[in-house]
Amino acid sequence: MLMTRVIPCLLLLNQGLVKTIRFKNPTYIGCPINAIKIFNEKEVDEIIFLDIAATKENRKPLFNIISEIAKECFMPFCYGGGIKNLEDIETIFTLGAEKVAINTQAIKDPYFIKQASEKFGSQSIVVSIDVKKNLFGNYQVFMHSLARIGELDPVKFAIQMKEMGAGELLVNSVDRDGTMQGYDLDLLKKISSVVDIPVVACGGAKSIADFSAAVKISGVSAVAAGSMFVFYGKNRAVLINYPIQQELTEVFNSAKEQKREDSINVLKIALEKS
Repeated sequence: MLMTRVIPCLLLLNQGLVKTIRFKNPTYIGCPINAIKIFNEKEVDEIIFLDIAATKENRKPLFNIISEIAKECFMPFCYGGGIKNLEDIETIFTLGAEKVAINTQAIKDPYFIKQASEKFGSQSIVVSIDVKKNLFGNYQVFMHSLARIGELDPVKFAIQMKEMGAGELLVNSVDRDGTMQGYDLDLLKKISSVVDIPVVACGGAKSIADFSAAVKISGVSAVAAGSMFVFYGKNRAVLINYPIQQELTEVFNSAKEQKREDSINVLKIALEKS
């Protein structure tokens, strides 16, 4: 398995898979179970499923879908959407998920993350942080359930979530979502540089070169993508796909070697100045 996890991030709406652009205009992709079967064959590291309507509709997570996913999924999976209490988390784990992604409830009640991590273990609690630039170009946490920008600074919020016991942060750029224009490397670096827990990049990936850039430049621990794994070609034809392990190994080894060379060069400059 790769040192850097490469994770399909799949969106659920009305029990089907969809893909959005900047969190809008969901396009139907197909049946989640069919997608899982394909990803099983491609030896995917893990999968994230996010129900994008649960909180807006003020309903429970899709427990029936979670159960179906668990029966078919050969790899670990994370589920997010509509989680409001510890009972929801316990049910999701009982059904077979390895992790939960918590978004809105973490904003409303940060202490909930502490409660969840203490009961279930921090390794199973992921805080999903959606980030969007405001009119002044400043990063702010995006309240997906309310479709507006909040007043939370994502860097400060990330630190708070780490202190509350989150084991991982899923950082998603709303402005890059579905655009396939590359990750927001500046945003990712700002967050990954201030926390010592895994940061998963999400929003904008087009190719494995974007994965390499996120690791090398931003220092993230894992990369996630949606459009890249469900569309193919300039016309965005629906095709579930995933890079072969050799391609991923080569690009991440290259990024690792480049980071090593950069560190050596920085050390040389420091020694020369001294």
